[in-house]
Amino acid sequence: MKNKYNPSEVETKWQKVWEEKKVYKPDLKKAEKPFYNLMMFPYPSAEGLHAGNMYAFVGADIFGRYMRMKGHSVFEPIGLDGFGIHSENYALKIGKNPMDQAKISQENFYNQLHSIGNGYDWDRTVETYDPNYYKWTQWLFIQMFKKGLAVKKKSPVNFCPSCKTVLADEQVIDGKCERCDTIVEKKDLEQWFFKITDYADRLLSNIPKLNWSEKVKIAQTNWIGKSEGMTVKFRVEKLKKEIEVFTTRPDTLYGTTFLVLSPEHRLVNFLLESKEIKDYVDRAVKKSDIERQAEGKEKTGVFTGVYAINPVNNEEIPIYIADYVLSSYGTGAIMAVPAHDTRDYEFAKKYNVGIKQVIAGENVSKEAYVGHGKIINSEDLNGLFYPKDKEKVINILSEKGIGKKEVHFHLRDWLISRQRYWGPPIPIIYCQKCGAVAVPEKDLPVKLPYIENYKPIGTGKSPLATHPEFYNTKCPECNGEATRETDVSDTFLDSAWYFLRYTSTEVKDKIFEKEIIKKWLPVDMYIGGAEHSVLHLLYSRFMTMFLKDLGLIDFEEPYKRFFAHGLLIKEGAKMSKSKGNVITPDKYIAKFGADTMRCYLMFLGQFSQGGDFYDTGLEGMNRFLKRIWVFSNSVLLTDKEEDREVLRMINKTIKEVSKDIERLSYNTVIAKLMEFYNFAVDKKSLGKDTLEAFLRLLAPFAPHLTEELYQSKISSAKDFSSIHSNLWPSYEEKHLVLNEFLVVVQVNGKVRDTLKIKSKDSEDQKTVERSAKGSKKIESYLKDKKLIKTVYIKGKIINFVTD
Repeated sequence: MKNKYNPSEVETKWQKVWEEKKVYKPDLKKAEKPFYNLMMFPYPSAEGLHAGNMYAFVGADIFGRYMRMKGHSVFEPIGLDGFGIHSENYALKIGKNPMDQAKISQENFYNQLHSIGNGYDWDRTVETYDPNYYKWTQWLFIQMFKKGLAVKKKSPVNFCPSCKTVLADEQVIDGKCERCDTIVEKKDLEQWFFKITDYADRLLSNIPKLNWSEKVKIAQTNWIGKSEGMTVKFRVEKLKKEIEVFTTRPDTLYGTTFLVLSPEHRLVNFLLESKEIKDYVDRAVKKSDIERQAEGKEKTGVFTGVYAINPVNNEEIPIYIADYVLSSYGTGAIMAVPAHDTRDYEFAKKYNVGIKQVIAGENVSKEAYVGHGKIINSEDLNGLFYPKDKEKVINILSEKGIGKKEVHFHLRDWLISRQRYWGPPIPIIYCQKCGAVAVPEKDLPVKLPYIENYKPIGTGKSPLATHPEFYNTKCPECNGEATRETDVSDTFLDSAWYFLRYTSTEVKDKIFEKEIIKKWLPVDMYIGGAEHSVLHLLYSRFMTMFLKDLGLIDFEEPYKRFFAHGLLIKEGAKMSKSKGNVITPDKYIAKFGADTMRCYLMFLGQFSQGGDFYDTGLEGMNRFLKRIWVFSNSVLLTDKEEDREVLRMINKTIKEVSKDIERLSYNTVIAKLMEFYNFAVDKKSLGKDTLEAFLRLLAPFAPHLTEELYQSKISSAKDFSSIHSNLWPSYEEKHLVLNEFLVVVQVNGKVRDTLKIKSKDSEDQKTVERSAKGSKKIESYLKDKKLIKTVYIKGKIINFVTD
């Protein structure tokens, strides 16, 4: 073998062999120890695969390779989440039809994915824009429609003026579009929703049982946002109507001194009696939620001139309209208790509204008291304590008929309509006689047509609405004239079920093979970004529960384990196109090889935390792999029994590396492999078993280099047997025991000497003392001194304390 390490030659060679020998293609029907290893569905970005993608994909692949070497049949599929705004916006930017650009992006992305050396099953790819895939996305929509979970309704929705489409609540981050950062507007539009709220309790109650990264579980818990409280109705005599309020603090009902309506509240139309009110409402509804909720923002509002009746004491209280109340919270109206709520307090002070304290604590003349305490000034509730007696408060008020106990959720129905071109057409037909009718399943897929004018038009309609040849059709029920829905569905619907389709890509007449699903699902290990905590991860949980309810699967959580990887940054800044610091791995792979790039990315920091990419770091990692190459080719390999020191070191490395890979602590794995190399590099000979074990430990990180060295230096099999199909090395505890310890000898806490103590002697303090006192160095420090006490930490330190 040549001593020069040529990664390009080695990597191309083994990628071809692995593909030919089907090393990464398990038999899904016959596999005995199935392990489904999955990376979060990638979308083909404008630049193709970038270093951040590779960071995530390699981290997932390493775990899959480890489990394969642990004896599992590992299924690690890959595909493209290619529908949606991300891909469409790039196509618009360069002036290409998204359907044409998808083919170009697919070829480029898959070429790059081949180059990084991951163990993908390339026979089972999934692309969401393939009609054979989105046929089943449309089928799922129809099942939702049949069960009453897909509904069309008019509602205030988030509209991105830049992307010219509506967005789900989960796609609005801090009041901005999660894709383009444009401030989102509110519009009243008729849209399709999935009633994910019907599953809110179930989605929430399962969270504690999930073996997922804790920050993701917390994010989902908060987003679902279960609140227990009461619904209370306040009469408005002048209007002969009632204002319904949901409150989590019924204990403060007697402290309610005014009501506040959101500018979008249904009663506001009955209260527009002055130009001042009309002008205020017009200005407020144009503001984004983030503007209206900003911390430190001065509270604004307008008095309606109308009063409501507080049901607990029949007091008249003024009704205001204020933009700090959102229509999406509760009922869009709040009972304001300024004594015990900071925002209400600021508003009351500004507009000179009464403040009534009903929880004993700090004096409320200067600020609201928001702590716990005894209920006061509240008639029958006096003497009870908040929050301990909250249930008693609810019972007392319920018995009086003042309100009823209710549970509310922050979670809202999933808005899935998109007024864009690049997505699966929603499979609904509108007939004047029959209403909204599902496309018959036999007629699926409803194919997305190739059109020239694919740009979004911003009118609340999709570009498909300008194509009568697409939308004019016949009603499947009465055969009368009808029209198709022209909106397409949200890309997050495409990715809510893709992990199921991977197992059945060859199946044409059903969504998946139930028996294969039963064998391989739920996904054993799922790795992805925490930024999708309340997007993809929540939606895929909902879809899985729905499929279980249909009787198609027997589990209701899609992923047994979810691990959230960290974020790759570039020299201190998050990688982004706007900063111009997005890194594509191609040039680094061409120069140093994929194995160097893989190892370097994993060495940057804890996989759960991310790391900072510096070009210079790649050179150091490349030198390390070159040294392994040279050492493996130059060291004399023997079949003799290793000496005790080498056995202890390789067994220690196997134990620690195995433990670290289990917890995905990849940077420490590489550090320990470096430590072993530094220990072994000066040895002229090494046991063949020892080098083999070391190469196996390195194999998930540097799959090409280790395969080459294993085949040339270790394997003697006549038929090809990949290092990646061989068993993970095991360690023996007996080799981990040290024969001797290096004990530090201190006098009054200062190090004065070190001693080599045999393992058996280290157990006995008196033996160690004798050896230490026998040292000439220590003897001089103890001479003429009174020994007060001796402190011994077994096998580590002995300290003599003198006067």
